[in-house]
Amino acid sequence: MPMPVACLEEIIDDDHAIVAPQSGLDYYVPMLSIVDRDQLEPGCQVLLKERTLTVVGILADETDPLVSVMRVEKAPLESYADIGGLDEQVREIKEAVELPLTNPELYEDLGINAPKGVILYGEPGTGKTLLAKAVANQTSATFLRVVGSELIKKYSGEGPKLVREIFRAAEEMAPTIIFIDEIDAIGTKRYSSTSSGEQEIQRTMLELLTQLDGFDTRSDVKVIMATNRIESLDPALIRPGRIDRKIKFPLPDEKTKRNIFKIHTAKMSLDADVDLEELIMAKDDLSGADIKAMCSESGLLALRERRMKVKMEDFRKSKDKCLYRKKGNIPDGLYI
Repeated sequence: MPMPVACLEEIIDDDHAIVAPQSGLDYYVPMLSIVDRDQLEPGCQVLLKERTLTVVGILADETDPLVSVMRVEKAPLESYADIGGLDEQVREIKEAVELPLTNPELYEDLGINAPKGVILYGEPGTGKTLLAKAVANQTSATFLRVVGSELIKKYSGEGPKLVREIFRAAEEMAPTIIFIDEIDAIGTKRYSSTSSGEQEIQRTMLELLTQLDGFDTRSDVKVIMATNRIESLDPALIRPGRIDRKIKFPLPDEKTKRNIFKIHTAKMSLDADVDLEELIMAKDDLSGADIKAMCSESGLLALRERRMKVKMEDFRKSKDKCLYRKKGNIPDGLYI
């Protein structure tokens, strides 16, 4: 007969435990003597008897297929040369992630522990994900890209189990960089809640804290997190010892804007009237992603008129459109 699968929440004594089947409720159930107590640990998957929900066995903890999907098979093509400006941020992430993976003996000679991980925070589009990809490209490490919302699961115990499997797979494939984007999806400040969904998100974050505490600082696994709202994160998640370095990504200044425009217009056919300094000196709050979108949009405007060169007017129109969209508006002619 088919047997239900549940997550072992807590071992009460040698004969009883609390389990959480996929129904979402917790049950206090007996355990048969044939179950190997040495293999039982909170969070493992157990098999239950159909009617009494007695624990009758342990399910082999195989790697979730989602972990294989998260692995980026080919090394990211982005490099530090694709980043305009951000010299301070590049230096800090090299010290915290790249150097411990490529030259760990330098930290041992100094007698200090390398940082376990870093968190990148700042406005959207300022280059957080781009810098994480550049580090993975530079180190030739296995790159696991996780979005915070992927760790939110429907049934109890699935989110924490996935977190455990990500870190276990990272150890097996070391050297590894685990990049968790939009960490605020599961890492928000804890509060008392009766909602089973909120409790499951908090369980997932607690498992993440446990994993960050669990692996050695000299391990070949480094964690990079990214968020747009660091103020909403739980202080326990980003304290030293778990996340040892916080790197802020501000909106680009004039020098950084000039570098970003130079990168994205390097291969463009520009008309003689194009004056990029006018766009650089404008007091607009444009991120690196906005500048990239502006260059692409200006090229499309030239293509629409069957021109092979981009004019200054194209850049002005594309800038207005980018600023209009940034305010949450939808240009005329687009429908959702």
